Amino acid sequence: MPIEIKELHIHVVVNASPSGQPSTGHQGEAGGGGQSNDNEAIVAECVEQVMKILQNKMER
Repeated sequence: MPIEIKELHIHVVVNASPSGQPSTGHQGEAGGGGQSNDNEAIVAECVEQVMKILQNKMER
């Protein structure tokens, strides 16, 4: 018997700054170069998962 998920809640914090100061993530600033790559990897993974969900939805 298949399971149907009617709602999906996703909560993601990408740029949590422990000092309370917002980080801009520009590559020219100190410490920003690696952060941009991490953000791109996270976004790519999220897009991939959403595309899989949509593809599964279309198959039904």
